[in-house]
Amino acid sequence: MSDGVAEGRAPRSPAQVLRRDRPTEARGQPRSLWAATATSVDPFPTLREGQRAEVAVIGGGYTGCSAALYLAERGVDTVLLEALEPGFGASGRNGGQVIPSFKFDPDEVADRYGPILAETLLETVGGSADLVFSLIEKHRIDCGARRTGWIQAASSASELATAARRVSLWRRRGASVEELDAGAIAGLTGTLRYGGGWIDRRAGNIQPLSYCLGLARAANGAGARLYQSSQVFSMDPHGSGWRLTTPGGHVLAERVIIATNAYTDALWPGLRQSVIPLHSVQVATEPLAEPLRRQILPGGQSVATMGRIVTYFRLDRDGRLVIGTRGPSRDHLRERDTRSLKAAARSLFPQLRSVAFEFEWTGRVAMTPDHLPHLHELAHGVYAGLGYNGRGIAMATVMGRALAQRAVDSPDAHYPVTPLKPMRFHTFHRPVVQGLVAYYRLRDRIG
Repeated sequence: MSDGVAEGRAPRSPAQVLRRDRPTEARGQPRSLWAATATSVDPFPTLREGQRAEVAVIGGGYTGCSAALYLAERGVDTVLLEALEPGFGASGRNGGQVIPSFKFDPDEVADRYGPILAETLLETVGGSADLVFSLIEKHRIDCGARRTGWIQAASSASELATAARRVSLWRRRGASVEELDAGAIAGLTGTLRYGGGWIDRRAGNIQPLSYCLGLARAANGAGARLYQSSQVFSMDPHGSGWRLTTPGGHVLAERVIIATNAYTDALWPGLRQSVIPLHSVQVATEPLAEPLRRQILPGGQSVATMGRIVTYFRLDRDGRLVIGTRGPSRDHLRERDTRSLKAAARSLFPQLRSVAFEFEWTGRVAMTPDHLPHLHELAHGVYAGLGYNGRGIAMATVMGRALAQRAVDSPDAHYPVTPLKPMRFHTFHRPVVQGLVAYYRLRDRIG
């Protein structure tokens, strides 16, 4: 077991302090399309004193902001502590696709969890886009929300068969899904690259950073106290609760929610070792002229491929083409890192040959060994949710609600609690996965 801590238990000694390696230096959002076009929100203060709370939430992404909003609306005294600023991590850098499903088919989920729990879990996950768009409407979050659907595009006979099976399985559960033949997908996407696929009309697109900032503003307005540039670098058992210490102050909390996902570090022993942080890279064009907008994704859907290495693309509300895929394992891009992605965009849409790319950026994605998000009860009153495997907008919003319900002793039976299982030899997992990424990318090209 990593870090010498038994699964799901508190530190061995009440005097033991859980510590991060060192506080992170404050810095702003990386230059990305989303940072450049996000709705303006006044900065939150930095914690400069000692405070008390019923629940402390660590992390200001979708999970943490969703949890803080749920708690505050129910009158729970809540403090949220964000190391940098809300949406700094994956919540401000993803592709903006709201996808209400796991990567697994419904029958595979049933095999893992059993038919009874699987059905309630699938109902919760299937309704995750409803939750996202209802929060946007309720709190008037200006994030360019469009519920036009999500397309999974197929390039081979086996992928077409997979698409047909997924449509059948989701239709049995009442989902608004349908198969697409070659003509239908060409009409929706504007490219002849694909032989068919399927569309999930429950899904949609948003400006991801604006959505996260909107959740943060809504949570603050409901009574939660949000602090940015307030990294929790130690966590001590304190009486029946916990003491969370930041560079400028501390919070005494009865219960704690850890919501740091791909940016999880050593604060809780073993939690970082339960996920593999990989990177996605994205680029965005300049706003397309109106004739091009009518040709490329004219219905406003987002698209993801079904290959081993997924490529995804959409238009933002200003008509820029945004396209992304798996990236190199580092937080800063080099010029060559985006060259093939830009070439892929122009291969899909040759009419982009003279269109400039204005933005390029990268961010971390938390992958789990079973490709499912995990909810952990790490100790009495300490909960964590992480591992969205590239589908974080809908999944993290639901997870935040589930964590909040557990923190106020109202367990959400729709999302199962699993024991923390740090990966053995975790340090070696990322290079192995990167090797597999290169191998799978080659297999996709050959296919």
